[in-house]
Amino acid sequence: MAAKKIIAICQSGGEFVTNKDGSLWYNGGEAYAIDIDEETQLSDFKSELAEMFNCSMDSMSIKYFLPGNKKTLITISKDKDLKRMINFLGDSGTVDVFLLAEEAAARNVSIMPASRSSRTTVSEAVVPIVTPIDVPVDIADTIDQMDAVMPDEVPISYVPPGNIDASHRKALLQWENTITGVNQRFNSLAEFREALHKYSIAHGFAYKYKKNDSHRVSVKCKYQGCPWRIYASRLSTTQLICIKKMNPKHACEGATARAGYRASRGWVGSIIKEKLKVSPNYKPKDIVEDIKRDYGIQLNYSQAWRAKEIAREQLQGSYREAYNQLPFFCERIKETNPGSVATFSTKDDSSFHRLFVSFHASISGFEQGCRPLIFLDSTPLNSKYQGMLLAATAADADDGIFPVAFAVVDAETEDNWHWFLVELRSAVSTSRQITFVADIQNGLKKSIAEVFDGCYHSYCLRRLTEKLNRDLMGQFSHEARRFMITDFYSAAYATSPEAFYQCAENIKGISPEAYNWVMQSEPDHWSNAFVGGARYNHVTSNFGQQFYSWVSDAHELPITQLIDVLRGKMMESIYTRQVESNQWMTKLTPSNEEKLQKEISLSRSFQVSLSHDSKFEVRGESVDTVDVENWECSCKGWQLTCLPCCHANAVLECIGRSPYDYCSRYFTTESYRLTYAESIYPVPNIDRPIQGESTDAEVIVTPPPTKRPPGRPKMKQPESLDLIKRQLQCSKCKGLGHNKKTCKES
Repeated sequence: MAAKKIIAICQSGGEFVTNKDGSLWYNGGEAYAIDIDEETQLSDFKSELAEMFNCSMDSMSIKYFLPGNKKTLITISKDKDLKRMINFLGDSGTVDVFLLAEEAAARNVSIMPASRSSRTTVSEAVVPIVTPIDVPVDIADTIDQMDAVMPDEVPISYVPPGNIDASHRKALLQWENTITGVNQRFNSLAEFREALHKYSIAHGFAYKYKKNDSHRVSVKCKYQGCPWRIYASRLSTTQLICIKKMNPKHACEGATARAGYRASRGWVGSIIKEKLKVSPNYKPKDIVEDIKRDYGIQLNYSQAWRAKEIAREQLQGSYREAYNQLPFFCERIKETNPGSVATFSTKDDSSFHRLFVSFHASISGFEQGCRPLIFLDSTPLNSKYQGMLLAATAADADDGIFPVAFAVVDAETEDNWHWFLVELRSAVSTSRQITFVADIQNGLKKSIAEVFDGCYHSYCLRRLTEKLNRDLMGQFSHEARRFMITDFYSAAYATSPEAFYQCAENIKGISPEAYNWVMQSEPDHWSNAFVGGARYNHVTSNFGQQFYSWVSDAHELPITQLIDVLRGKMMESIYTRQVESNQWMTKLTPSNEEKLQKEISLSRSFQVSLSHDSKFEVRGESVDTVDVENWECSCKGWQLTCLPCCHANAVLECIGRSPYDYCSRYFTTESYRLTYAESIYPVPNIDRPIQGESTDAEVIVTPPPTKRPPGRPKMKQPESLDLIKRQLQCSKCKGLGHNKKTCKES
């Protein structure tokens, strides 16, 4: 009778992922098919695998699943195990076989209770993920499973105790007696594994598990022939773990330690967790230095980075779980801060799409005390799942940043901006004509006009300048572009049509094309000479830089943590400004009081004469006309800033009126206090949904499909006023964008 043959689908290079039910599936890597039968020898099978996957037979570990059981991996370590696998399969013609590095096997398998047979348990494994002593058992299990599916690690060099300096020895002496011997008791197996891990580092040896399940652990020294052993199991009728047997003698004489020691990322994460809590910006290179100094273990950069990620997830929670908490989180915001708006939406596949948040204190503060001026801008999020943060900020009476609303979206698109504006309109009152300072890209020009009908859109001058500079790139020299950009800014700040057209003519003298670009860019939306709406002399949309710096400090946090950090920053800012404003004794806020006094001091040398009714002529370096009743001056300073200019102050002094009566109410201390009259309240238990909540809490929200690309994320650089970078100019053909070495005419 012919031997039974099956096709072994051999896979390597991927990783195991744990499903919600505890089952495992293999993700990624390469796969090859090999015919095997009951006569196949393990050595021949390994040899063929080593040739296929270009790996060493000595470091190879082969595993498979039993039929109907995707939770426990079975190890093939000898010929009998290979034959058993074929017999277990019954009539099945194929079997999935997984090739792992021997040291990586323990990290890539499920931690499940195993049978008493070493053939059906995870045996001969290196140190598993160790949970810190103070972590609850259920959290520890989650951490173990999380680290179990990580890619293989590079060996971490271990310095034996005899070769380390005094600082190393001091740290390791603390761990020499974490294991004392038979009858020593522990509160849990996690605590025992942690103690064993530290004990092995202090004594300079590596070990592997013979048994490692939910009620017992049997460990031996990894060096072949060494008699060191330890066995611990659960005390009957209790949850305590007790060491039952131990042989403390080693015969390896440090050979194991010299061969190297593998410390798991989970263990390193537990070591750095407390410091990471105090210093969130703890850098991987500092982790490498600290672990080497304190424990004599040499990590590389990627190991330190991954350990930091594990420690961060232990402290902050899972990124994936944070998305699933959004329904509960939004409800908690509205419960703790009544009148707030917190809403989210998902795509058809339940993946996260966007989240909008506007606290009641922000809505009330904008309507009661802020001028009707909103700045729209965005900033990227370099978190695990990327995304963008859209923000609407306002200016308080002292020209401070006042966040009105913000949203986290999967991408900066026309649709997301339109949705954000619709949500913003439902949150804030539209009884006043609001002026928006914003870009014209991503559909903002169209969306603002559609959603806020009758409101005014002032184009962000900086964005326009960047666009002009990009469009001119490659056509003109550095000096020519610099002159045109300077003239463009002058045209934007010009207060009269005559001055504007003079600046435009200067641009035309350099380039008629650039002149046409300027005239077609709708100057009535960005030039002081024609602009409508009240901009209060603000011409760029990046007014909320302080708010964006808060985002930058917290952008790597899970989404619920990010929102809560921003809430906390806003809460502190409101309280601080409430306290500060209580000390102010002037009618205007300090910054505006200073501006007014400066204008008053400039007005003392002017000559004033009555022209007609409420109109006056003011003579100084120039001749200007002031209309007191309409709060206008021909210099346009009064209209642009909403504070009396020096000419207006000269007239008010002449006719005996107080300049404070002619200042915008949005600059007064009273308006400032109204802005910060309401408080933002804490949102407790943001990561612990309560059973029995509303049905919204049952909505499933999964992370967006986008993930952070490999490599160091690009940080948003501080915005520079110098938009023009000098271009290369060829000394041979005088062309731009190349030098004579790369000149095509050579």
